[in-house]
Amino acid sequence: MTARYTYTLDLQDDESLIAEYEAIHQAIWPEVRQHLSTHGVSNLEIYRLGTRLFMIMEVDETRFDHPKMLIDEANNPTLQRWENWMWKFQKATPWTPKGEKWVLMKKIFSL
Repeated sequence: MTARYTYTLDLQDDESLIAEYEAIHQAIWPEVRQHLSTHGVSNLEIYRLGTRLFMIMEVDETRFDHPKMLIDEANNPTLQRWENWMWKFQKATPWTPKGEKWVLMKKIFSL
């Protein structure tokens, strides 16, 4: 069974950094792709409006364990380099809890 999660995050308000961030995401590192796939992420899309990012993540519910995915990420030096690099471009939203990045959004409507 597939589940969908939606997250948000902001970018630094700098057009050159935003352009670089978008270019990087045209060819993300294979280790990042593998990590997502290993943890049951079947599709991931990121959209942008101004400095606000919106991510849709579809997962195989039988394989997806978000806490385990975060632990594995924290213990992988390559993924940590990626996340630290991305933080150059990203910033927390005003509603993001301290120490977090991508924040799960609340679904308020479905047709």
